[in-house]
Amino acid sequence: MPRPVQAPAQTSFTRLDTSLLGRWWWTVDWVLLGAIGLLIALGLLLILAAGPPAAGRIGAGTYHFVQRQIVFVPVAVVVMLAISVLPVLWVRRFAVMAFAFFMLALVATPFLGANVNGAVRWIPLGPFALQPSEFIKPTFAVVAAWMFAADRTQAQFPGTLISIGLMALVGALLVAQPDFGMTMVIASVWGTQFFLAGLSLFWVALLAATGIGGAVLAYHALPHVQSRVDRFLDPASGDQYQIRQSMRAFVEGGWFGRGPGEGRVKQYLPDAHTDFIFAVAGEEFGLFLCLLIVALFGFIIVRAAVRLRRETSLFVLLAAGGLLTQIGLQAFINMASSLSLIPTKGMTLPFISYGGSSLLSTALSMGMILALTRRRAPGDPL
Repeated sequence: MPRPVQAPAQTSFTRLDTSLLGRWWWTVDWVLLGAIGLLIALGLLLILAAGPPAAGRIGAGTYHFVQRQIVFVPVAVVVMLAISVLPVLWVRRFAVMAFAFFMLALVATPFLGANVNGAVRWIPLGPFALQPSEFIKPTFAVVAAWMFAADRTQAQFPGTLISIGLMALVGALLVAQPDFGMTMVIASVWGTQFFLAGLSLFWVALLAATGIGGAVLAYHALPHVQSRVDRFLDPASGDQYQIRQSMRAFVEGGWFGRGPGEGRVKQYLPDAHTDFIFAVAGEEFGLFLCLLIVALFGFIIVRAAVRLRRETSLFVLLAAGGLLTQIGLQAFINMASSLSLIPTKGMTLPFISYGGSSLLSTALSMGMILALTRRRAPGDPL
């Protein structure tokens, strides 16, 4: 008697699959996901190039920073993919819970954190350190979007006032560290969302005055801010060692670079694996790779924005817009600082620079962007 023929096991998702993973498979932007994966790969390549000299300066093993980053990359990928699976409602819920947790961590940082170069921004966790402000950036962007959207769609709900209060609280905690640069980035993202939500001319004038006043106050009250601005405006007024080395790296790299591992400037650039990793890309791989990195960030932002062109949810538009502004602004600050286009600011290049907190927070941001830009049929719950 012949044996019954068994149907082959299903090895892929079909469009009829209504499970959580099945819906994710057919609605996520795979092109955007591929661009993010390329950025992560370039980050590992550049840390492999810039890490050994930095490790030698602290007496660690040759591949100390590479090995530590490799530990975080799989975790970051899992975090990004796990969040991208969530529906919009759960993206918002997750962001609110994460924001509350990291706000508590931010409050505890002055008491539990370690003082590094006059700033208390990191909480030691064994061999690693947590920087709560990195995670406040993406989660607060989503919380602020929720408040602005609720203010417009729910009568008598003071969402704008709540958002203003939260921004003031976050800003005060960051300035106390002190971390004026992070404060400016978060405030800029929040201001962009406020603008997209449709703020009145009164609020435009008030926010502009507050921003100018805050910048002037920071210049006069924070010596390190004043020093960086003065050195940018007048290079002869102070030490320009790092920026001179960074510019030298771009000059020596030319169009196609000196070759992988052949860079010399990274031997003398203390932050070559973090704040000035773009200079390492310029010296070893030339203008070609620098333009590719710029193009990848531009592509990610434009691609996600195009996916939102038919979006009708104000919350989704504000949340995704804030997250994309944050990614783009941070990338611009890092690259422009390396090229001496703006005063230097210790800020990592997303997905490229060394740093566990930076990598995980960027993965968190991109996971929420992937979730918010997934295709949704009319009537799908938010």
